[in-house]
Amino acid sequence: MASIFGHVIAGFTISKVIDAKNLKWLLLAAIFSTILPDFDVVGFKFGIHYNHPLGHRGFTHSISFALIWALILMFTLGRKYKAIWFVVVFFSTISHGILDAMTSGGEGVGFFIPFNNDRFFFSFREILVSPLGIKNFFSSWGIKVLFSEFKYILLPCFFIFLVRFLIKKLN
Repeated sequence: MASIFGHVIAGFTISKVIDAKNLKWLLLAAIFSTILPDFDVVGFKFGIHYNHPLGHRGFTHSISFALIWALILMFTLGRKYKAIWFVVVFFSTISHGILDAMTSGGEGVGFFIPFNNDRFFFSFREILVSPLGIKNFFSSWGIKVLFSEFKYILLPCFFIFLVRFLIKKLN
């Protein structure tokens, strides 16, 4: 998986680019939605195997889960800006699986669970897979992960903000 930092940067960017109204709580919902799919690691404690549909990078990383989660937040928190809430939360949630499918490790992402249990990677797999656990993250491998995320997540997000700024400046 990409690290929590990489996922949060993606959610922040998605929220700020789509939410022109700067809606209260939507930024926090977007950031939380980018890390929510990794709550599936608790399955390891219950003996759920990695490749099980409910295992790591399974259902919580799927398009179906992103759709359900976005609908829940849209109807419970969206109030009069339901469309913005749905789009931001959906893309923030699915961005997690997209980033994980670009990592150098793991068993792939179950984008189509529950309809298809196959796991997928993208052909671009340059983001170094983050070690599981906080203790393992603070290591030389964790530093390499952060550098790869700087290159493949933070810089593109910065570029998106720069383009957005220039477009607003020209209008």
